[in-house]
Amino acid sequence: MELLRTGDRVDVIAAGAVPETSGGSPVQARLVARHALVERVPQRVDDQVSASSARGALIVLSVPRRTATMLAGASAVSPLAVTLC
Repeated sequence: MELLRTGDRVDVIAAGAVPETSGGSPVQARLVARHALVERVPQRVDDQVSASSARGALIVLSVPRRTATMLAGASAVSPLAVTLC
């Protein structure tokens, strides 16, 4: 069963990482994109397992250029999660 479909709207959240020092507090999650349009959900091929597929799924979103920049920056430092709107 597909959870996301082309045409869905999603919010994208950067899920903060917990600092390695034991005394640090976790970084709060933050909203990176709001109501992003799902343009494509590439089909997964079951017999092709790669490191990237083990970490999560690929989805193609349509967002303004500024939001795309924020998504790229956030994905470089923390995992991203999507929620249906």
